[in-house]
Amino acid sequence: MGYNCVVCVKQVPDTSSITGEAMKADGTVNRAALPTIFNPEDLNALEAALAIRDEFGGAVTVITMGPPAACEVLRECLYRGADRAILITDRRAAASDTLATSYILSRAVRTIGTYDFVFCGRQAIDGDTAQVGPQLAEKLGVAQVTYFERLVDLRDRTARIRRNVGNGWEVLEVRLPVLVTVIDTANVPRPAAARRAMRYKRARTALEIAGEVKKATPQAVEAETAREVDKRLEALQAQGLAMEQWNLDDIQADLSWCGLAGSPTKVHRVQSIVLTKEGYTEIAPTQEGVSRMIHELVVDRTLG
Repeated sequence: MGYNCVVCVKQVPDTSSITGEAMKADGTVNRAALPTIFNPEDLNALEAALAIRDEFGGAVTVITMGPPAACEVLRECLYRGADRAILITDRRAAASDTLATSYILSRAVRTIGTYDFVFCGRQAIDGDTAQVGPQLAEKLGVAQVTYFERLVDLRDRTARIRRNVGNGWEVLEVRLPVLVTVIDTANVPRPAAARRAMRYKRARTALEIAGEVKKATPQAVEAETAREVDKRLEALQAQGLAMEQWNLDDIQADLSWCGLAGSPTKVHRVQSIVLTKEGYTEIAPTQEGVSRMIHELVVDRTLG
């Protein structure tokens, strides 16, 4: 029978490398100033989907929304076993908040067609809102199970899923299709397979190919560049290495729900925090040391 899984993944700024250039004046993230990584819990979501495909059959399709550079996470998914990778890229989608992002993703999932599971990481480390998954489920009109820990049973288009509830867990039974958000303790993501990495390292979207051609032949006229892009794209398609690339028109998105126009979230103020104190205070690992530290924090009004 098999089950078709769609996994939403995201390339995010590495929040362990935050600098003073991390935010723009308008309150949006200056992504160009930060190195990027695969959003950690999206890897757990991918692993959950791959595990279902491996055990029950079916296919795993990954989608991401972002600039051409976001293709790197799509290739990472292909290295780990994904069957299909789709980039949603459009300048009109820039500055989308969670509401606009979930709308665009919902249009992409509907364009993909038949699906049984939609997997998302619980949250992205660049926003920590945990809103996109639940909003996406609402827009798709499907049931949702958040904080996925493991799949207990799957048969007759009914899934039994164990979810973390903080101080314990519960098992929910749900009819497919369903959207699931996955936490980082759900599994251990598999590493990239060397054979697949060797094969898919040349996988490209049309935009990536265009960028490479322009860089290699900066003096070429537009017509020559277009012909070279088409030639390279056809060669990759013949080898199954051309990744799909969709814009907002391809998914029939309503532009009033996308980008800034579709984003009601507004940044009231951006405040820069500068740490000026030098040195450090050493606390002895004793009851007396801890008591002294708490007393100092209370006096400084850090606590209390």
